[in-house]
Amino acid sequence: MTKRALVLAVALLLGASLLTAPAGATPSDGEDSVDEGSVDAAEPYLVGRGIADATGEIAEVGLMGYGRLDQQAAGLHNRQRSRAFVIADRGTGERVLLVVVDAPMIFNSVRQEVLRRLAERYGDTYTERNVMLTATHTHAAPGGHSHHLLYNITTLGFHRKTFEAVTSGIVESVDRAHADLAPASLTLTHDELTGASANRSREAFDRNPARDRQHFPDAVDPQTSLLRIERGGRPVGAINWFPVHATSMSGDNRLVSSDNKGYAAYRWERDDAGVDYRADRAPAFVSAFAQTNAGDLTPNVDLTPPGTPEDFQRTTANGEQQYRAAKRQLDADGTGLAGGVDSRLVHVDLSDVEVRPEFTGDGRTHRTCKPAVGAAMAAGSLEDGPGFPGFDEGENPLWDSVSHSVLYRASAKLEQCQAPKGVFAPVGAMNKVYPWVQEIVPVQVVGVGELYLVGIPGEVTITAGLRLRRTVAEAVGAELRNVLVAGYANSYFHYLTTPEEYDAQHYEGGSTLFGRWQLPALQQTVHGLATAMHDGRDVPPGKRPRDLSGKQVRLQPGVVLDTPAIGRRFGDVLAQPAEAYSAGERVSAAFVGAHPSNDLHRGGTYLEVQRWDGRAWRTVADDGDWSTKLHWKRRGLSASRVTITWQPPRQAAGTYRIRYRGDARNALGRITPITGVTRNFTIR
Repeated sequence: MTKRALVLAVALLLGASLLTAPAGATPSDGEDSVDEGSVDAAEPYLVGRGIADATGEIAEVGLMGYGRLDQQAAGLHNRQRSRAFVIADRGTGERVLLVVVDAPMIFNSVRQEVLRRLAERYGDTYTERNVMLTATHTHAAPGGHSHHLLYNITTLGFHRKTFEAVTSGIVESVDRAHADLAPASLTLTHDELTGASANRSREAFDRNPARDRQHFPDAVDPQTSLLRIERGGRPVGAINWFPVHATSMSGDNRLVSSDNKGYAAYRWERDDAGVDYRADRAPAFVSAFAQTNAGDLTPNVDLTPPGTPEDFQRTTANGEQQYRAAKRQLDADGTGLAGGVDSRLVHVDLSDVEVRPEFTGDGRTHRTCKPAVGAAMAAGSLEDGPGFPGFDEGENPLWDSVSHSVLYRASAKLEQCQAPKGVFAPVGAMNKVYPWVQEIVPVQVVGVGELYLVGIPGEVTITAGLRLRRTVAEAVGAELRNVLVAGYANSYFHYLTTPEEYDAQHYEGGSTLFGRWQLPALQQTVHGLATAMHDGRDVPPGKRPRDLSGKQVRLQPGVVLDTPAIGRRFGDVLAQPAEAYSAGERVSAAFVGAHPSNDLHRGGTYLEVQRWDGRAWRTVADDGDWSTKLHWKRRGLSASRVTITWQPPRQAAGTYRIRYRGDARNALGRITPITGVTRNFTIR
């Protein structure tokens, strides 16, 4: 994630709390009604799959990831999805819940609310120990759903509607997965994917010992792993893990999008399996493309940031690579999982961990630090999106001089602990006034047969990931390739580098908040979790982070009023499509619309492309499809222009029309549905 110095500087000037209450949940009851029956050796697990819409606000909310105040959403490329998988051991009844969300991060705010709602529905069936929530890390999704200040700056505070959409989408996908539980077999396969990622911090990577560098001769982690789910010998789902940033969409993009991993899932589900995303049941096939140790890997293999409109092309191309690499494993021989299902989780205060000599590597005991943002973080990752002028990766002597003499001076203890980081913002000290970043974080290990997932709440470089994987593999006696880092899991603490990479103070090192010994501290933690799992011992959960849900506030006003343009009515067509198009030619239409935040249409759509089949109009595409885009633009104080585009497939001859569905707010606050329909047009 790229956080600009501009963002931090604005935040420093704000100085005040941005604190409001999140949306309350509507409880519902649910019971596990699946009869496990006798265990079939061919299908030793119960597996349930579920998909739900988790799309937040698509207009006038900051997109999360690049840290740009100017990157305010102005429409929708495609909807965000939450994909949930319940995996239960039919012999012991132990289960885990794995969720992959098209979201920038999983914030602790979301995790707390999801766990609360699951407890209301299912009691102690799904708990903090056996629930792993992960994000794909798209940089084109709305923010404002954190309870910590640093992540709500570019969104001007907390956005309740987006928070509600994300949490409700996750819980809904879990409900569907829970209801879908059925006997299944699981197969784990591995392959390699090259040409889809590049190391954006090669100088830092090269500081690692030869043993680590030799494991990644091209400075990338090419392993693509697939967990195949089958019922009666037929594939019904898959989870893929491949490390690459979801930054194919540029910082100049203004449309909400699930980026490359969202495309890969869409390609498999919608194009191949014909999944109907608007159905209220589990579809025939569910595919999730999850992150692993992607911290220093970019999809921009030429090491230059994308630019509009080429970012859509790059997104599709990279997602297609991931999809093809995953799908070719669908029929590959692999490891048929047969072992048990287990999980361990502990909360760790990363600001004060004593790291034992066996993990530090130098034979001495060390401690982690109070969190601090480095000047290198303000520089940004130049390969995905540059930061604020005047900051560089590596040394920043000008900033050191200015910060020490004008703005503040970090304590000598903090500077010594964080060295060689040039401290840009001592967020640990700032946490005493207002919670800027999270210090107590969840760390998790999940085991499903021979597969082990190491849940880390941040962005792990490939070498840091390798060391975590080795630590767990040795503790449980697993093959290294079967141990995967599940990045962006359960919470968010920025980056995790090796101590050697930290010393380089590139973007990733400047974003490693808790100092040089943060990775050894986490190796120590996961070793304890993995050892306890291997030995069958429980682990105390530790002190949990506090609930900040009652202290949030939003500085950005909501929608006040919608009015049509003078002389127009809501739904009027401002620009009709042409009467006829050639195959593959883009179709466009514009409407008198309203603000999209009046109703997020979660589980629905803002638009429909309809085809006349001789008897009725049939919807062939909506706003969840990759082929459509909705651009929203404010006109004056309260009018809106909505432009809808559709890229028809090559074989699309017929008669069509486009329907817009919106919602307008009047002066009394009443929201009324509006609609508009174009004239008919033909595709030859």
